[in-house]
Amino acid sequence: MVAKLKVGIGAWLGKGARTASELADQAAKAESLGFHSFWLPENHFGQTGSVPAPLLLLAAVSSRTTQLRLGTGSYLLSIRHPVQMAEEVAVLDQLSQGRVILGVGRGYQSGMFEAFETPAKEKRERFENALERMIGAWQGEPVGYDTVPKEAKPNTRGEPIFLSPKPIQKPHPPVWVAAFGPKALEQAGRLGLPYLASPMETLSMLEGNYAMHREATEKAGRALSVVVPVMRTVFVSQSSRELSDVRERLAKQTSDLSQSPIASIRRSAGHSSEERAIVGEPAEVHDKIANYQERLGVTHLIASRARLGLANLALLDASMELLSHEVENISCG
Repeated sequence: MVAKLKVGIGAWLGKGARTASELADQAAKAESLGFHSFWLPENHFGQTGSVPAPLLLLAAVSSRTTQLRLGTGSYLLSIRHPVQMAEEVAVLDQLSQGRVILGVGRGYQSGMFEAFETPAKEKRERFENALERMIGAWQGEPVGYDTVPKEAKPNTRGEPIFLSPKPIQKPHPPVWVAAFGPKALEQAGRLGLPYLASPMETLSMLEGNYAMHREATEKAGRALSVVVPVMRTVFVSQSSRELSDVRERLAKQTSDLSQSPIASIRRSAGHSSEERAIVGEPAEVHDKIANYQERLGVTHLIASRARLGLANLALLDASMELLSHEVENISCG
């Protein structure tokens, strides 16, 4: 039996839309339309679309939904203690009855690393160490040992202590790696984890990224992932005026991309915004999604709304409804 494409929705983070109540409203709407998942990013210190504590907000979302999967676009492992993260993710998985998908990343802003007193040059090492300890804790490995009595023999180790509670999902919640550049893609492949593709790189660039990820996975002797998630900016409308407005907004963001500290995003600035987004009338969007499936083997599409620059939530809701109708009959493979 051919699997149905799983389509998730990224939160709209416009003015006044970052409260727990507003985000929960958005998620409840997404669930009512049959979407698979609801996604929040992580970012810090007042940047546009920032959410400094996505797990806390997703806990609020979990109270208003029952089936919707709860995803983090890039939960930053390099700035936190791994045991604390393992506990907090486990609690959210418990609260949501096993609905967490953990998209993880390293971060790239120098000011953030300085604020969290984390050397930027250690981000990959800290990321990998955090993943190893988190997954180990979820699977029942000790996270530490109790203090031994003073009268104990030298080199005596105390009783092991374990994570509690553990996640509902076994062996642990799905972990997807948001990665930019060859080093990050190699690391994700070597760890045997799915690569979560960015909405700011072109389709052609993603083809190259997935090839690098597959090569690293095979070289490490890992099984190739059956999960192929892609995040794209998506807007669907039957109004030529609305579509023209969105395309103009996306085209104007090209200059912003050219200033990015991430090399792959700077390269994408030289291409049309149409190569980074899925925008069009319903039938056109259907065909564009099918093209992504044909070229990348996409199993999960996350429709991002963060870069649309629209202040009209009703317009975004209408787009979401049209998208839900269009993807009902799209299958994987």
